Amino acid sequence: MKLVLAMVKHETNTFSPIVTDFARFESWGLYTGQAAIDAYAKTNMPLGVYLTLAKEYGAEVVLPMAAEAMPGGLVTKDAWKRLTDPILEAVKAGCDGCLLDLHGAMVVEGLEDGEGTLLEQIRQIAPDLPIAVTLDLHCNLTPKMVANCTALIGYKTYPHVDMDVVAGQVGRVVMPFIAGKAPKPAMALRQLPLLSQTLCQGTDDEPMKSAIQACKDEEAKGLPCASVFGGFAMADIRDAGTTVITVGLDQAQADAAADRIAAQVWDKRDIHIYQHRDLAETVAKAKKLKDGPVILLDHADNCGSGGTQDVMMVIAEVLRQGLEDVAVGAVWDPEAVQIMQKAGVGATVTLALGGKSDMPSLKLKGKPLTLTGKVRTITDGEWIVRGPMYHGYKVMMGPTAVLEVEGRMQIVVVSRHHEPWDTGVFRSVGIEPEHKRYLLLKSRIHYRAGFAPLAKATFTLDGEGVTTSDNSIIDYKNVRRPIYPLDKINDWQDAAK
Repeated sequence: MKLVLAMVKHETNTFSPIVTDFARFESWGLYTGQAAIDAYAKTNMPLGVYLTLAKEYGAEVVLPMAAEAMPGGLVTKDAWKRLTDPILEAVKAGCDGCLLDLHGAMVVEGLEDGEGTLLEQIRQIAPDLPIAVTLDLHCNLTPKMVANCTALIGYKTYPHVDMDVVAGQVGRVVMPFIAGKAPKPAMALRQLPLLSQTLCQGTDDEPMKSAIQACKDEEAKGLPCASVFGGFAMADIRDAGTTVITVGLDQAQADAAADRIAAQVWDKRDIHIYQHRDLAETVAKAKKLKDGPVILLDHADNCGSGGTQDVMMVIAEVLRQGLEDVAVGAVWDPEAVQIMQKAGVGATVTLALGGKSDMPSLKLKGKPLTLTGKVRTITDGEWIVRGPMYHGYKVMMGPTAVLEVEGRMQIVVVSRHHEPWDTGVFRSVGIEPEHKRYLLLKSRIHYRAGFAPLAKATFTLDGEGVTTSDNSIIDYKNVRRPIYPLDKINDWQDAAK
């Protein structure tokens, strides 16, 4: 048995000004061949599980591409071709099956459905090839993706700490089929007219908690796989939104389960939408708390959803109100890092920090914040994740420095975008997060993977940025209509026709 394994992952925010070119994939992590096997074999990511499954079946493995980039704007055509051509060539060379780790929200220049197109191209080469796919919970699942694979599954956790579990689940559905020991599974897709917001998709909270439980209940009754995708509303494409997919032993089983789950998700549609709060009032409430760490979420500038990570609005308000003992993770500003490197540890510097990025889609100009502070730390920005999400993976934030402002705020400044889902963002630069009063994180939900055990309280701060949850300032042009909450809908099945 010969298997082609591959990973190509990107969550595309079509409102983001960040260019997602080939170099952006290289800077986060791009491996081929044996280097890819070495990089992922000991991680809890899908490729690690696929490699284990292949070994169990005594299969020969070809791993032509393992690439991921931090979320940003459209993927360039050049990057897309350089990422997918090696996978297509490997399939052309011949194989018995394909196990893929994809995201499900990749948008390429001139191409809305990156993953569906890749799967379609594989099918054109090998029409009967068994294909298993893992997808992110924020996948915008399309009919093309479903039509061109054998079975697919999504993460059931956000933060995504079950990537290994779901990869094993779908792998053990497809591998017996490849080996000729099981029939081909059936799938049922239900595409809901619901533009759920990422900030409302944490799986420890409603509405996703009960949606995921509905999937687990169906699996407990014998369904091989069930997934609810919250979708990614920051991609202005036709198929953005919430979906349900089931993998059944037969079509009747898959259809019945998909209908039950979809009805339950739709009934809770109102709480898929975030309600905004006044920034100054929320910071003032946080200031009254004495026991830390208190988590402050600058969610509208989350690079893990395509944010520029250099909007200074929330940081400025926290400084204005005089909060003490604050650690910020992190601000993207390569120029500021270079200035601090040149000045050296211990030096006092004045910086126009952040604000380097304009955001034309929201009609926002970059606004640097002038700060004077002391350079506390300078590092290469490299460390290994020890928490549950991406465990074992090597993070490369690029040259990194810590600026201490007024003796009460330490700002981690990075040269490459990185969402703070693990405490390593602080520990790697000498900050002990458990001893800080406030942790200001440019994150939405992923921060919970590393920081939830530390938090005494959490506040969501509504600043500016291209990961905003304020639909009133987003100009949707391409998403299918009608769709809730942009339109009033009562019956999802009528709207989906």
